[in-house]
Formats: sequence, C-alpha cells, structure tokens
Amino acid sequence: MASLKDIRKRIGTVRSTQQITKAMKMVAAAKLRRAQSAAVAARPYAQKLEHIVTHLVSRLPDDVHPLLRVPETTQRVLLLHVTSDRGLRGGYNSNLNRALEAYIVENASLTLSFEGIGRKGLDYLRRKSHSTIAQHAMPSVFEAPNVARSLAREVVRRFVDDEFDAIYLVYSNFRSALSQVPTVERLLPFERHVQETAPQSSLDYVFEPGPEEIIGYLLPRLVEVRILRGLLEAGASEQAAAMTAMDSATRNASQMIDRLTLQMNRARQAAITKELMEIIGGAEALNG
Repeated sequence: MASLKDIRKRIGTVRSTQQITKAMKMVAAAKLRRAQSAAVAARPYAQKLEHIVTHLVSRLPDDVHPLLRVPETTQRVLLLHVTSDRGLRGGYNSNLNRALEAYIVENASLTLSFEGIGRKGLDYLRRKSHSTIAQHAMPSVFEAPNVARSLAREVVRRFVDDEFDAIYLVYSNFRSALSQVPTVERLLPFERHVQETAPQSSLDYVFEPGPEEIIGYLLPRLVEVRILRGLLEAGASEQAAAMTAMDSATRNASQMIDRLTLQMNRARQAAITKELMEIIGGAEALNG
C-alpha cells in the first residue's frame, strides 16, 4: 500500500490537473459560442446561394463555364482534409481520420491526392504514407474567410487546368455541443439537378446581365462559400469536442480525488490503529 505522503502528493497532482482541465473547458466554451454563432450565421447564405446556382445550372449547357465540366471518368481525386492543430479533443480527430480512411478504402482504384488543413490530419496522413500537395494550419473564425478564398482559388485553378476530375472536402459538420458528424462533401464538379416540373417552380427568371455572366461569378463564389462553411463548421465542432473532453476529464479527476481521499483516510486509520496497538502492547508488557 502507498504511504500517506505518496497519496497526498498524488491528490495534489490530480487536483492541479483538474484546475487545468476546468480552465481549458471554460476557454473552449467561450470559443464555442463565437464559433457556433459564425457557423450558424453562414448557413442561410450558403443554402440560398446553393439554391440560386442549382436553379441557374439546371438551365444552362455544360460548356457555358469550365467549372460545369463533367469529366468522362473520375480517376484523379483531391481530398481536402480538415482537422485540428491540437490534441485533447476527444474523438474529434480520430473520427475524421476514420471517415477519410473509409473513403480511401472504398475508392482504392482511384488516384487520390491530399491537402491537409490542421496538424493532426497531416500527422495522420504522414503515418499512413499519404503525401500531401499542400499543407495549411487550421484557421480561426476571423482568419477563415481569407483562407477559404485562397483555397477556393487554388481548387478552381486545379479543376479548370484538368489536374483533377473531382475535389472533395472532409470536415466535421456541427450539429450540437454533443454531436459532430464527419462529412465527405463534393466541391467539384457541380452536381446538376433535373429542372423541376412543379407549377410553383416552373417559372423562369429574367437576368441582367445574362445567366452566363452571372454563373461565371457565382460558381467560383459557391466553391469559396462551401469551403468557408466547412471551415466554420469544423471550428465549431472542434471547440465543442474540446469542451466535452475537458468536462469529462474534470469529472474524472473529481472521482479520482474522491477515491484517493478514501484510500488516504483508510491508510491514516490503519496507521493510527497500528500505533494504538503498539502502545497497548507496550503497556501490557510493562504491567506484566
């Protein structure tokens, strides 16, 4: 059995760790509020832009814009893998890496290339011997628009130059503080939908300038918005996972302190009992 001194020292160590995890939980909760607000605020704009582009694309031929090119075969695929830069995120990064690995296994016949956003994903790709064509740090809420704009320009250039047949974004979709869903979303080529035939959707619109000019602006913008939304959703998911992990660590530390305190009390009681037995034994020896 450990000595009283060792148990007290361990309790002090666990209590110090508990203070750290509690502070990290509070920091993650503050960052989560900001990240969640940004992610939720971006959704209506992204959904409306998707609807407008889908409406326009369904009425235009494929050769109107290079981004509407549909490859004859999909063989060369680029995957943008979004993870966090830091650990202590529970199963956040592991779930994303498993989703990426599942896609790799399902598409083993394809030629896959990778672009890492976040150090943990890059470490995983290196461990699996997957080379990356570019590497980026996970941006903050304030840096995300600029990073998304830069990534979108590069993605559009690679697709237009026929370097890749399809481009996907792997990120965690934020649902709540307790639920984040790993998602593999196709960025390019754009998915074309058959024009609706319902009466309420059969109306066409008059555009000024024409649909060709408008779609030339909206298609690259939609790629940027998709990437931005993915980064914001990933940022909120990361902070939610960090908050949950630190809350669990804090509660586990409390339970460990309780167990160690009980162990310390038992050891102290045993020491007191032993001393009393020695005193009684000594007294009986003197009287005898």
